[in-house]
Amino acid sequence: MIEIVAARAEHLDGWAALRHALWDEVSADEHRAEAEEQLAETERLYNLVALDGDAVVGFAEAALRHDYVNGCETSPVVFLEGIYVSEAARGSGLALRLCDAVAEWGRAQGCSEFASDALEEDVDSHAFHRAAGFAETERVVYFRREI
Repeated sequence: MIEIVAARAEHLDGWAALRHALWDEVSADEHRAEAEEQLAETERLYNLVALDGDAVVGFAEAALRHDYVNGCETSPVVFLEGIYVSEAARGSGLALRLCDAVAEWGRAQGCSEFASDALEEDVDSHAFHRAAGFAETERVVYFRREI
């Protein structure tokens, strides 16, 4: 049975490896340092890992956002910053369990809305979000200009 627990220091290496699998723009070492920083922000951030024995096979990272969140009407909003399940653990409903645990934490923090985002081209993520009970609210294209 895979157990979902709050991330702790002993999970950093496995958690960082999965973060790197999801976001490969930076090294696993950089992900480990960022995850370690996140552990210190327990008021605003909620980090979960899924454990199969001692092995980290999934994670979910969430934040309380007090600023405007696209498509939401209340504040604060619990926001799913990232979620990932290793290939070996996929298909078991683990990602939905992780989402449900984040939603429960959000409710306990006084949130009535749970939000997330995905890249426009990431149709697998869109399908997951629909399966997890999210409804698409809007599509936005962001722009940037150097000054």
